[in-house]
Amino acid sequence: MKKIFLTLVLSICVLVFVNAQDYNTGIGFRGGFANGITVKHFLNERSAFEGIIASRWRGLEITGLYEIHNTAFDVDRLNWYFGFGGHLGFWNGDYAGWGDEGSNYTVIGVDGILGIEYNFEELPINLSLDWKPAFNIVGYSGFWGDGGAFSIRYIF
Repeated sequence: MKKIFLTLVLSICVLVFVNAQDYNTGIGFRGGFANGITVKHFLNERSAFEGIIASRWRGLEITGLYEIHNTAFDVDRLNWYFGFGGHLGFWNGDYAGWGDEGSNYTVIGVDGILGIEYNFEELPINLSLDWKPAFNIVGYSGFWGDGGAFSIRYIF
């Protein structure tokens, strides 16, 4: 009984005192090895859904991520986050060093994400830096660890 009570009290404290959200939705640009558009929308105080449409190797990749946000280093408006999701991609093998000439690839895989972001108080701007490793299950399968990017979003 003590364990259940302690767990309940700790859970309530975390929900009351942790407030990682400084905005509801952010839309912007993502730049890294794959460049694209990012949209992040908070579902509640700590969890968000992020959608990414990115281009690489003259192809297109669509990614959906579920993310958990927490305050970083006790700094107001600085948050770290982690999450997971999946992607669907279409790549042209002629422009990828690993691909076969004349081949197009359709891939499906799983993604992880680990990042940090800062939300400016004076401006409706959010800056984030993240690492988004991926593993293709279908298509050109394998691990892709070069998914890091810098994003800038307009937040509202």
